[in-house]
Amino acid sequence: MTVSAATFSASSASAASTTGQGTKITSDFNTFLRMLTVQMQNQDPLNPIDSTDYAVQLATFSGVEQQVRTNQLLSDMQARFQQMGMAEMASWIGQEARSNAPVFYDGDPVTLSPNPAQGATGAVVVVRDAQGNLVSREDLPATAAPYRWLGADAAGNRLPSGIYSLTLESLQGENLIDSRPIEHYARVIEARGGDAGTKLVLHGGVEVSASAVTALRLPQG
Repeated sequence: MTVSAATFSASSASAASTTGQGTKITSDFNTFLRMLTVQMQNQDPLNPIDSTDYAVQLATFSGVEQQVRTNQLLSDMQARFQQMGMAEMASWIGQEARSNAPVFYDGDPVTLSPNPAQGATGAVVVVRDAQGNLVSREDLPATAAPYRWLGADAAGNRLPSGIYSLTLESLQGENLIDSRPIEHYARVIEARGGDAGTKLVLHGGVEVSASAVTALRLPQG
């Protein structure tokens, strides 16, 4: 009975790919040794297996074993890096992060950070509620200076508390030349790790990727 190197390679690789645990590797190695022993006991005395075949099978298993251990090591390193990243994010809690995430409005003014397109002569903040309904359009200076949004509707009445999407339209004369979500500051209350990276939870429950944050500042009184 002969077990080819290719056959063993395929079977051992399949087994190793299903787990990164050392116990599984040990089990596979013991199975390999038993197969090798049976192979030697049942070889044809008139046509013995070449020693090169044994060497190939040993090298194949050793390569698979090393690859599985390497993958496990990389996974452990990735988990540790994520933990380190979360530790660094701890210093962000309580600070105000600037991003273009939806705005949670609860009656307090929100600091916007407009960035009109180059060449714009005017700017408008377009406010929509959580259902996408237009609630107001508010003229802004065509500058990058911070702007305090008071949360008023088209009639000047205070908007109800909730989450709103704010878009900055850049105008050149009467022509619209750019439209994009406007950045604003919101307090960070939580940082969450995950496969997609670190997520920050802002005041009001709005979530934003940590990589989307463009600035941090201390809370403003």
